[in-house]
Amino acid sequence: MKNHLIYYLFIALIIIVNSCSADSRDEYSKFSVKLAEVTAITTPTTDSTPDYTFSSTNSGAITYGGSCSSSTTIAVSGNNTITLNSLSNGTYADCTITVSEKMRTKKSETTLSGSITITSFTVSSSNDTTTSDTTEPTIAEVTAVTTPTNDSTPDYTFSSDETGTITYGGDCSSSTTSANSGNNTITLVSLSTGRSYSNCTITVTDTAGNISNTLSLSSFFVAELMGGSMQGLELSLSKVVTRFAGTAGTSGSSNGTGTAASLNMPVGITTDGTNLYVADRANHLIRKIVISTGVVTTVAGTGSSGSVDGTGTGASLNEPIGITTDGTNLYVVDGANHLIRKIVISTGVVTKVAGTGSSGSADGTGTAASFNSPVGITTDGTNLYVADYANEIIRKIVIATGVVTTVAGTALNQGNKNDTGADAEFNGPRGITTDGTNLYVADAVNHLIRKIVISTGVVSTVAGTGSSGSSNGTGTSASFNEPSGITTDGTNLYVGDGENHLIRQIVISTGVVTTVAGTGSSGSVDGTGTGASFSQPYAVTTDGTDLYVSEFTNHLIRKIE
Repeated sequence: MKNHLIYYLFIALIIIVNSCSADSRDEYSKFSVKLAEVTAITTPTTDSTPDYTFSSTNSGAITYGGSCSSSTTIAVSGNNTITLNSLSNGTYADCTITVSEKMRTKKSETTLSGSITITSFTVSSSNDTTTSDTTEPTIAEVTAVTTPTNDSTPDYTFSSDETGTITYGGDCSSSTTSANSGNNTITLVSLSTGRSYSNCTITVTDTAGNISNTLSLSSFFVAELMGGSMQGLELSLSKVVTRFAGTAGTSGSSNGTGTAASLNMPVGITTDGTNLYVADRANHLIRKIVISTGVVTTVAGTGSSGSVDGTGTGASLNEPIGITTDGTNLYVVDGANHLIRKIVISTGVVTKVAGTGSSGSADGTGTAASFNSPVGITTDGTNLYVADYANEIIRKIVIATGVVTTVAGTALNQGNKNDTGADAEFNGPRGITTDGTNLYVADAVNHLIRKIVISTGVVSTVAGTGSSGSSNGTGTSASFNEPSGITTDGTNLYVGDGENHLIRQIVISTGVVTTVAGTGSSGSVDGTGTGASFSQPYAVTTDGTDLYVSEFTNHLIRKIE
C-alpha cells in the first residue's frame, strides 16, 4: 500500500511540473520584440557618422549586423536614436539592428528578439568622385573675344558654378583643361588668320560626371595681320620687297624651293599662317608654298584644263583664279569653269561646291546655282563670298548647305551706285575680303574700293575717285587703276593696285590711302618701298608678319617685310 501511494504521488508531481512548464511556454509565446524605422538616414549624406532613429516595443540589448555599428548597445521601449560609427564613402544596404530581451520566471528563462534592416543610404564627402550628385554645372559667357581681333591667341572668359574638366568643341581649343567655380579666363590655342570662328563650344564636366550646358562662344574674326596695324608689320620702317617663289619673267610649272620653282600667271593667294596657297591660273593648278622654307608643291590639278573632281593631281581645273581657306579646306574659284570648288587640305580631295559649269546668274543650291566668270572669294568660316565678275554682283554661299544667294548688285546691271542690296551697282568686281562684319570689294573697272555691311547689304565707297589714277589721299580723293586684290587685318586694307603696279594701304577708320611699295611703273626689281617694282600685282595676303603678293605677269610671289 505504501508503495502504491508513493507511485501515485510521483505521477501527480510529474503532471504538475509539466503543467507549469506548458503554462510558462504559453505565456512567453504571447510576447515578441517589434522594431520599426522612425527616421531614415538622409541619402546621399556627407556625414560619416549619421544618426538613425527606430522604435522598439521592448527594451533590450542591441546587436548590429552588416556594415554598420554603433556604441549604443541598449534599446529602450519606444524611440531610440543611435549614432553610427564612422563610415567610409559608399552605399550601405546590408545594415541591420536586432534588439533582444530575456524573459524569466522562477523556474525558466527565454530570449525574445526582433530585427530591422536600415533603409539603404549613401555616404559621400564633398570631393568624392563617386558622389550621386546629379546636378549639372551651369556655364555662361562673361567676356567674348574682341571682334575683329589681331590676336591669334585671344583670351576668353566664362563663368562656371562648379569646378570640373573643360571640353572644347568646334575649331577652338585651349591648354586650360580645368574650370574653377567662378570666372575662368582661357587663352585659345593659335588660330588661323583671315577668318571667322562661329562654331566654338565649351562644356564643363563636374566631379560626379555631370556635363554642363553647351556654351557657344560668340562669333569672332581673326584678322590676317596679327598686331593690328601697319606698325604691327613694321612695313612703315622697312617695306623690303624680295622674290619669294618663282623665276622672274619666266613661266613654268616646276616644283622646287623659292626661285627654283616656277609658276604661270599666279593670281589668287591665301594663307593658313603656315603655308601659302596659290591659284596658278595658266597652269590650271593649285600650288602650296611652305612659308618657313619656300618649298613649292602641287596640291591639285593635272596641269591641263578640265573640271573633273578627284584627289590631288587626279582632279582638273580650268584657270583657277581666286582662293581662300578656313584652315581645313581650300575654296577655289575655278574661273573658266564658272565653278566654286573645295579642296580638303589634308587629303587633296577636290569636289564642286556650287555652279552648273556654265555661265549664268541663278541663285540656288550647289550645282543648281550659276556664276559668270567669278574671280575673288573670301570666307568668314560659315559662308563664302564671291565677286561674280561678269555678272557685276556679289554672291554668298552657305558652306554647310551650298545655298547661293545674291548679297548686292543686280546681274548684268553694270554701274557705280551706292545703295542697298540689289539696288547697288558694280563694274567688274574682282578682289574681296572680310573682317567678319563687312565685305570689302576691289571694284576694278570702277577704280574703287567698296564696303558692304553683311547684315544689311548696304554698299558704300571706302576710297577712290571713280576714275583711274594713283594719288594718295583720303577716301574719295585718292585714286586707283583697276585694283584687283584686297585683304584686311581688321584695321587696314591692303590692295593690289594692278595697273598702277603698286601695293596700297587704306586705314579703314579714316579712309587714308598711302603707298606701301612699288615705283608705279612695271618691273620686277627687289628693293625697299617705292624703290621696288611690280608688274600687275594681283592678290595680297599676310601670315601676320609679312605681306605676300601674287604677281601676274612676272610669274612671281613677292614678299614684303
